[in-house]
Amino acid sequence: MTPIRHTSLRETITNEIRKAILSGRYKPGERLVEDRLAEEFGVSRNPVREAMRVLEIEGLLEVAPRRGATVAKFTLEEAKEAIELRSSLEGLSARLAARRCSDQTRSRIFDLLGRGRRALDEQDWTALRALNDEFHQLIAKAGSNRFLWEFMHAMRAKTYWMAAGSKSWRGKDSWLEHEAILHAILSGDEELASLLASRHVASAGQAFMDGAEEAAGRSTGSGGGDAG
Repeated sequence: MTPIRHTSLRETITNEIRKAILSGRYKPGERLVEDRLAEEFGVSRNPVREAMRVLEIEGLLEVAPRRGATVAKFTLEEAKEAIELRSSLEGLSARLAARRCSDQTRSRIFDLLGRGRRALDEQDWTALRALNDEFHQLIAKAGSNRFLWEFMHAMRAKTYWMAAGSKSWRGKDSWLEHEAILHAILSGDEELASLLASRHVASAGQAFMDGAEEAAGRSTGSGGGDAG
């Protein structure tokens, strides 16, 4: 692999390892060895070690003495707790976005709404998936709370990773919920924006939990077939 050169090498390596975990290239329970990662990315061990500390804080890695770092595993109960917390925080994020909606934010929202509607009309689900990330990033930044932004970044990484590979994405329904949240933010309705954002995450989380529980049942033989 071509060596990575960047002004913030730790951040670059952190992002690369995070993407590999979230995409499923590094599996839950898989051991990550500093030397191998350093060789893969063409860097020294130090930025890899620093990246691992960041990802441990985010909950994507578990680091134990003498065993080193492994990709974290999660239980359905942990997933439920993460979804509950993110639902509340997304509500707060949307409330702040409605309260502090600037002209620049309004322009970005109108642009996002237009692109989302075109993708929906064309049934371009790949584009809608990409817009989903942009939607949440936009709301978080619009709220102008750096501490909430940092915490939500870690929470989204955690929940996206939990849902990686699941078939619970709800396509059209999900984007229509996004549109309703954005319109509430544009109108400055803090209560409605907060309520809709919390419900949106809760609904998406419930769809994921239903699928995960069904898969767990199949893996134990109660539903036939396997979980994959």
